[in-house]
Amino acid sequence: PAMSVAQAERAAAPAGHVPAPQWPFRVSIVIPAMNEAHTIGQVIGAVFAQCPDAEVIVVDDASRDATADVAEAAGAKVIRRPYNVGNGAGVKTGVRAATGDVVVIVDADGQMDPADLPRLLRHIGPYDMVVGERDRAGQQNTLRWLGNSALNRFGTYLVGMEMRDLTSGFRAFRRSVMLEFLHLLPNRFSWPTTSAMAFAKAGYHIRFEPIAMRRRQG
Repeated sequence: PAMSVAQAERAAAPAGHVPAPQWPFRVSIVIPAMNEAHTIGQVIGAVFAQCPDAEVIVVDDASRDATADVAEAAGAKVIRRPYNVGNGAGVKTGVRAATGDVVVIVDADGQMDPADLPRLLRHIGPYDMVVGERDRAGQQNTLRWLGNSALNRFGTYLVGMEMRDLTSGFRAFRRSVMLEFLHLLPNRFSWPTTSAMAFAKAGYHIRFEPIAMRRRQG
């Protein structure tokens, strides 16, 4: 008898292949990037391997290299800035342009492992934001770890719930909720702290999910 489409896909899949999870919402992956031509293609490929149906948006912050061209060749939608604005501005631009119900922010430098995407996405539902929580080894150096630890304690005091990694940019969130606070986010690098604090103060649910960070690839 003729095989169904699903049976044909399973037969064609390599041994050990695990089908990508099907989420009950549409997913957009936003990747702010500047001068990351050496890593952006691999990052996008790894993202599609985990979320083949996701919308992938790269916001190119006036790169001086081929970041935008490499991203387009890898299958991403690319928004090109005429001049540099900042990482936070890239996040805001990507969130506005996204069509998914849930947005995930991924860095372009290869430190974040796209294999952790399902770990974040599976908690969206009871949680409105899921933050990839780094351990001490995932911090760039001891001074940075100490500074982030102090910030986490201060944030915990301000919002009344444990903030375990306020500065991690690897996070998934409901787009509709983030749009409420988008105007509050700075254009540079403190958008993760601002967004988490805003979600918490407004009574939305946040989860910190342990992940492993990799060395910067370039």
